[in-house]
Amino acid sequence: MAVANLYYAQPVLHNIAQSFSISSGTAGLVVTFSQIGYALGLASLVPLGDIVRRRKLVPAALTLTVVGLVVCAVAPNVTVLMIASLVVGTGTVAAQLLIPMAASMTAENSRGRIVGVMMTGLLLGILLARTVSGLIAEASNWRVVYLIAAAITMSLALILARNIPHEHERPRIRYAKLLSSAVAFLRTEPLLQRRALFGALGFATFSIFWTTMAFLLSGSPYHYNDLTIGLFGLIGACGALCANFAGRWTDRGWSAWTTILFAILVGGSFLFLWMGRHSLAMLIAGVVILDVGAQGLQVTNQSLIYRLAPQARSRINSAYMVCYFIGGGVGSAVGSLTYATHRWAGVCILGAAIGLVATVAGVLDARFPSKPTPHDAVLEDL
Repeated sequence: MAVANLYYAQPVLHNIAQSFSISSGTAGLVVTFSQIGYALGLASLVPLGDIVRRRKLVPAALTLTVVGLVVCAVAPNVTVLMIASLVVGTGTVAAQLLIPMAASMTAENSRGRIVGVMMTGLLLGILLARTVSGLIAEASNWRVVYLIAAAITMSLALILARNIPHEHERPRIRYAKLLSSAVAFLRTEPLLQRRALFGALGFATFSIFWTTMAFLLSGSPYHYNDLTIGLFGLIGACGALCANFAGRWTDRGWSAWTTILFAILVGGSFLFLWMGRHSLAMLIAGVVILDVGAQGLQVTNQSLIYRLAPQARSRINSAYMVCYFIGGGVGSAVGSLTYATHRWAGVCILGAAIGLVATVAGVLDARFPSKPTPHDAVLEDL
């Protein structure tokens, strides 16, 4: 429910473009701004999970999201919509405050499985948001989508304020030191660096497709309406189901091979997606393969990084997810611009090329595995 707020706009981008008389490339920046906001929230809010009780922090972040959603619903022009989307993205990081909390409550030998369960919910929210958005927009318009999202998110904030478990007293760390230590982990920890790279590449390809999908499906030869476009989120949800398997494979020590497998699926999916410009069956196959690869790669990454520095999981998650969503933001922007200039063939070539880079990086990582470095020095600086 929390992360869905980032993705309600994607199936209705063509309607937003028509509403404000703007190009598809400009409309795609609405998604880009929400992802940039998410990256800002990951950098500035998520590290607070190590020092502030999440029972207070999570509802506060969700309330910020509600404010942004309401402004999106009444935005008089695309500039206001983009700025409000930035605010929405910043508050939506509430989801990333809960995953490290679950990891901290879990035994080492089952952490991958639990992270997989959490990520399944997260990924279903990402994908099913498109279905919900398409359904609402077809019955009314894109502004109502934001109003209903605001009501759902406010309800979620009230529920979590009462039901998030109480936590022990948190350490007292100055905010500047908190942020600097997150940067220090990214600078000194090879495993985190590599997993951040895999995450950025995987989410870039995911965003390239899902940002441009509405333009393909609303045009020739499909001419689908908002509801039908949104239903593609149900197809993509099949990929989310692999999250549990990826977590279990990581628990068994198979992460190097699964990384290569998921990277190959990410890149190879764009062959099916390219054929899908005239074939619905190929398009559906490509959607499922892409989502299995991208989400499996993400679960593998997070299962591994949560084994580092248990007392600093929120900061480690912050550093990783900033890189992850920078990749997504760049993917959304470049994907929209590529579609505007080179149409669907350009989008597929771009996605396949990034998938190939991820595959090569996975092979190199398996051949020259990284070894976690001692993190005591980073924590002692605090």
